[in-house]
Amino acid sequence: MPAPIVLHYWPTPNGHKITIALEEMGLPYEARLVNIGAGDQFRPDFLAIAPNNRMPAIEDPDGPDGQPIAIFESGAILQYLARKTGQFCGRTERERIAVDQWLMWQMGGVGPMAGQANHFLRYAPQMDPPQVLPYAQDRYRNEVGRLYRVLDGQLATRRFAATNDFTIADMAIYPWAAGWERQEQTLDDKPHFARWLDDCASRPGVQRGMAVAAEARSAAPMSKEEMELLFRQR
Repeated sequence: MPAPIVLHYWPTPNGHKITIALEEMGLPYEARLVNIGAGDQFRPDFLAIAPNNRMPAIEDPDGPDGQPIAIFESGAILQYLARKTGQFCGRTERERIAVDQWLMWQMGGVGPMAGQANHFLRYAPQMDPPQVLPYAQDRYRNEVGRLYRVLDGQLATRRFAATNDFTIADMAIYPWAAGWERQEQTLDDKPHFARWLDDCASRPGVQRGMAVAAEARSAAPMSKEEMELLFRQR
């Protein structure tokens, strides 16, 4: 049996992308928690493999040519795992292009915009002093809604985001889109998006991936110290 991939992980949307991929692809892995509320992302040993101090990152002992490799950035990890296994990356060159397009759409759009929506809607009002910024809240809430309407239109003509098959594009989008309520969105005008959410959520691999270390995250408001660690610039 091959040595497991080491996944440096915290149960956030970006972390869930990789646990979903590893579960769906049937790859053995070991999840090592990077507690971003405790500042683990700034540890020298983690920065050695993820210099941007963001998780997830992986270490694959069986990398190219059988040599170990470390990879950071969730989109790059998904592409690597898809190439490694030959799974979930499209059956034809046209499909592979479509998968890459929608993966990049998530990386450049949904992730950053939903992340900012979460920040200004959920975290900034808890700061000391509270930062309630209606312009920023409206800006990011509206942009997330626009992106989900774009996806709804795409899903009107196919089952999943890039093709009729579940791919790494869906693995990237779903963990962010599953938080639509926290992002103050509605499904009323997005029937295809709503159907896709259900299709993704029904997959056993998605369920297992979303459950990894779910107990590590607290539902309690973040402390001042945790916020300073999470949002400070390094």
